[in-house]
Amino acid sequence: MAPRIVLVRFSSMGDILLTTPLLRAIRRRYPDAWMTFVTKAEFVPLLDTNPRVNEVIGHRSSTPLTGLAKRIRAGEYTHFLDLHRSLRSRALAALTGRTWRGYPKNRLARAILIRFKRDRYRDRRHVALRYFDAAGDLDVTADEAGLEFFVKREALDGAKRFLSDQRLDPSSGLVAVVPGAAHATKRWPVRHWQDLVSKLTSYGMQVIVVGGPAEQTLCEEVAAGGGDQAASAGGRFDVAGSAALLKLSRCVVAGDTGPMHLATAVGTPVVALYGPTVKAFGFFPYRARATVLERELSCRPCSPMGGPACPLQHHHCLTEITPDVVFEAIRHLPR
Repeated sequence: MAPRIVLVRFSSMGDILLTTPLLRAIRRRYPDAWMTFVTKAEFVPLLDTNPRVNEVIGHRSSTPLTGLAKRIRAGEYTHFLDLHRSLRSRALAALTGRTWRGYPKNRLARAILIRFKRDRYRDRRHVALRYFDAAGDLDVTADEAGLEFFVKREALDGAKRFLSDQRLDPSSGLVAVVPGAAHATKRWPVRHWQDLVSKLTSYGMQVIVVGGPAEQTLCEEVAAGGGDQAASAGGRFDVAGSAALLKLSRCVVAGDTGPMHLATAVGTPVVALYGPTVKAFGFFPYRARATVLERELSCRPCSPMGGPACPLQHHHCLTEITPDVVFEAIRHLPR
């Protein structure tokens, strides 16, 4: 009998995309398995085109978990995988009355590294590989491939039309830059982005600036540095459309953010700018053509996921990564 598997990871973009190697491995091992993925409603588009998954359930944070738990209890699942291990996912597990398997979050080692700058990590695996611990009784192993996001033809067509309207040509070596980040300490300075865009366009490259609705003004400010060889797509596209723009680009420059992982998931090389977080946490680009730029500073890491301001008020971890360094990294990215 094929297994019926329910997996939960409520947020966020990068964390959900990092589950896709596990989804692929399960589907390869059990072609006839039924897989239901539970996430927040706003993140459903990350998986609703993924052929590895049979069903994606979107849960709204304002909705009680009781209805979701009832739906899961009625699903006759044989395996329950908690890929979040948050208070919400633990509450869901309790409400279902089933035994869920999780994965190591290494909270103590992370806290020691942040607070005392002492590396006590024994588990050096990427988070994408740690997720496999939750499927320990399914006999699955990771392959050598990276993350996955499946871009539909209509999303690609829409992105191509937009670029054409902006007089940008993907075949000319388009560079996508993603200046936004959920946390302020993960954001490269705006002036650096503007200088990078100016440098790229002065060397004959074209630039598309990608971001969500909340970053529309920021994207426009960054794009302004490139004249008619740069354009802003900030706030113009949903996840699928943004993924299409990233896929059409020669490379992507982004911080430690969900869109950086989205770029790797569509197969585009990335230059990733890391500030308050470090490789030991397990969230560097996964099996991708990528260059990570970071400064070796005694104050890093300062938080598990970034924060509203640099604790030391200087933000050297990102301000000292110069536009010239990023430009050279773009030039030497693996093809």
